[in-house]
Amino acid sequence: MVTRARHELTITLAAQPVFDLAQSEPVSRRIRRTIRRQGGERALIGMGKRTLEPVDLQRIDLQTLRQGIDMLRLGHNDSGVLPLFWRTIASSRGRFALLQGEMQREATNGALLIEVMGGLEHAAPDAIADAVRHFERSAQGVVLHIAPDVGAARRLTGARAWCLAIDFAGVAHETAREWEAAAELISAARGACPQVMLLNLRPDRGVAAHSAGATHAVFAGMDTITV
Repeated sequence: MVTRARHELTITLAAQPVFDLAQSEPVSRRIRRTIRRQGGERALIGMGKRTLEPVDLQRIDLQTLRQGIDMLRLGHNDSGVLPLFWRTIASSRGRFALLQGEMQREATNGALLIEVMGGLEHAAPDAIADAVRHFERSAQGVVLHIAPDVGAARRLTGARAWCLAIDFAGVAHETAREWEAAAELISAARGACPQVMLLNLRPDRGVAAHSAGATHAVFAGMDTITV
């Protein structure tokens, strides 16, 4: 797509299996989204300022829903996780576009979960709770993607979220000493929310992560289906 500022972007979606750590088996699929500018640079990083305007983010989210729902092909007993930007969810215009558009399609006859990411650390828990309640219907839920920080997890207790997601790609969790800090992070997230999903978790840490309080995981190195 071409942004309002005439930057050319490439958006890639990849479907990843989500494992239930208690059952040690895949129970859902998560759509991972990568956004890059022409030349391969990450579109959302660099230059110390935002490079995408709200209208661009909304267009990306609508396209993600359209393509992601088709990729998931949810059956009656299936569930899937799709990413959306907080800046889209936070605006009434963005919420209306999402709720009156692709989310009304009958193709979402399973459980569609929305993973809200980007900027949550700057939003008040009450504001988050008010925004996401529009998406918490019987067949839908909300996952809050937070920074890998104990304080960030604890402050979202008031957001009353269904699930917190933490990307462990940036969390050291290989050695025993590193795992102590990682386990504290998981425990803090579980204390703030009934479910915790870890992304890019080392497969050999699945049992330990469950013991620390994590409920679901997308393991690092798993095969994906990319579009």
